Amino acid sequence: MTDSPNPDRPPLLEAKAFDESSVFTPESLLENARRQKDLPKRSVPDICVLDPDGDVVRQLAASGDASKDPTWPGYHTDLYRFERNGEEFGIIGCAVGASFAVLVAEQLFAAGCQFLVSITSSGQIVPKDDPPYFVLIERALRDEGTSHHYRASGRYATIDTELGARVEEACEAVARPVYPGATWTTDAPFRETETAIERARSEGILAVEMEASALYTFAAVRDRPVVCFAYVTNQMGQTETDFEKGDSEGSRDALAVVDAAATAFRSEE
Repeated sequence: MTDSPNPDRPPLLEAKAFDESSVFTPESLLENARRQKDLPKRSVPDICVLDPDGDVVRQLAASGDASKDPTWPGYHTDLYRFERNGEEFGIIGCAVGASFAVLVAEQLFAAGCQFLVSITSSGQIVPKDDPPYFVLIERALRDEGTSHHYRASGRYATIDTELGARVEEACEAVARPVYPGATWTTDAPFRETETAIERARSEGILAVEMEASALYTFAAVRDRPVVCFAYVTNQMGQTETDFEKGDSEGSRDALAVVDAAATAFRSEE
């Protein structure tokens, strides 16, 4: 007989059984989606990109450099394919937030993805430069719910050390600055209070975003290679030039970062 729930304890911290397999799996979701939609089974490209803002996807589609994959079985998303330097990539836009990002990541790896890159807009906490610039996220404060369904312990989620070192070296060739550092992952962007911001600042956190800690926790538990970048574009809406990414909505700079990450991933093969 199980104990009665503690009414003062958040359910997020109860009944997790981290070593127990999930009854519902991404494989079963994709299999049933293919059946319902009468789709053939087709692997996604080895390297896939999450583009929460959707700017990169829109720019690639508008220029004719990316095409929608009609065989992608995801219920909530569209997968686009594009090529860079002879390498085919898959990209999904507008998967905003920890739960959505990990939902999609699970599906992508179940469909054949070998390496996932996430690039998300973020707000500046501790300044490294004048926006826009990138942060290669080495560790992310777990102030969201999704990661706590995968692993209990740890204040921060971290990138795989060897992968992070290779990506950092490859990013030295990117024109737009890429700074390694920490971010704060939140589920509630409109609850970024002065108190919460000061806590992040006191821990040397460079930026706030909504996906990295969940993606890194998923990556560690599932043993999947994932790298997350924060695209620091704003000071939380406090200046007139906030959220400006530059030429082509920043997509050219973002793709240069994707190229660098892909080079780092391939260097291990």
